[in-house]
Amino acid sequence: MRGAVQVGMLRALFERGIVPQVVVGTSIGAINGSAVAADPTPAVVERLAEAWASPAAAAVYGDSWPKQLARLARSRTHLNDPSPLRELVAGMIGADTRFEDLTVPLAVAAACIERAAEKWFDSGPVLPAVMASASVPGILPATEIDGEHYVDGGLVNSIPLSEAWRRGATAVYVLQVGRIEEPLTNPDRPSDVARVSFEIARRHRFSREVDEAPEGVTVHVLPSGGPTKGDDKLSSYKRMDTVRARMDAAYAASGAYLDGR
Repeated sequence: MRGAVQVGMLRALFERGIVPQVVVGTSIGAINGSAVAADPTPAVVERLAEAWASPAAAAVYGDSWPKQLARLARSRTHLNDPSPLRELVAGMIGADTRFEDLTVPLAVAAACIERAAEKWFDSGPVLPAVMASASVPGILPATEIDGEHYVDGGLVNSIPLSEAWRRGATAVYVLQVGRIEEPLTNPDRPSDVARVSFEIARRHRFSREVDEAPEGVTVHVLPSGGPTKGDDKLSSYKRMDTVRARMDAAYAASGAYLDGR
């Protein structure tokens, strides 16, 4: 649900005439990014805002804990059914859309299980590639494409900064979801150990890529507007009631940043 901040950021960008010429995304960035690549106009902001505040979005992780635990017992791998997310994305971009049909070039990252490697999708059907990029381990099942299985691209490239300039971008706007803004502290609970460890790995790569930006490339990291109450709780990924507040906060913070560049 942190990905709702990207909708506010997009509104601030479009209002200032900043239109993408290439979009790269991972996980929620792949979902929102596919919609923007299909329609890189201000109209997409309203469609995304409506989509993420809709009952369809609430259904993505809407099952009760008993239902989720029952599914985990059956599947032994995941808590949620991927169908609601697939339907939500299909409703935004079309079920049969191909990368070649998009208005601006799009590339999305996923993690291949069999090859233990980063995979970039930029041709063929968009929907399965986006689903692969957003298949959060343990929450959703891996997505199978051409005989290989893929999970969330955040495991291998959470904020794909260098991929943007490799694909020709010279002004890169990073629509991050707020985690990199939050301070890390030494974990004192078992539940925090994995989270902090993952954040170190994720942020280290991003910080290194910021420092390694080639000459002639400018990087703008848009602010999220700060955390929302309850973000530190395990169940926060299911909280749909925070969506509008996240959008508004990110819109205000990103607008202020862009006006002060």
